[in-house]
Amino acid sequence: MLLHEKYAHVERLEELLPLSLQILRFKMMAVYRKAARRGERGSISVDDVQLPDLGSDPGAYMERKEMLDRLRHAMSGLCERCRQLLRLKLEGKSFAEIQKHMGARSINTVYTWDFRCRKELLDLLGGSWEGRR
Repeated sequence: MLLHEKYAHVERLEELLPLSLQILRFKMMAVYRKAARRGERGSISVDDVQLPDLGSDPGAYMERKEMLDRLRHAMSGLCERCRQLLRLKLEGKSFAEIQKHMGARSINTVYTWDFRCRKELLDLLGGSWEGRR
């Protein structure tokens, strides 16, 4: 019925195949554009996404505990100025704020303190941030 109304200019049977392929191409492009408009193209199904297991991993827990113990032990061996500098850095203070708080004359002095304190901490940790090898 629709073919007779919409495509009345088609008279021969051989013209139906190219017409049907053209209609199919138009339909496929419409679906493609609709998916692009909705952001569905290139998306991954929720069922296909692999989520990490966020449960407690005993190995990772022990590694973290050992690292924290090593860090606590090393931090206790630092001088008071280094402990204060590292505490201020962990609080998110900038070097300019640390300079004012610690009363340094120059910001370059704070940079030097930071370098020396990190080096001293690394030496106390045994020369490696990850652990003994």
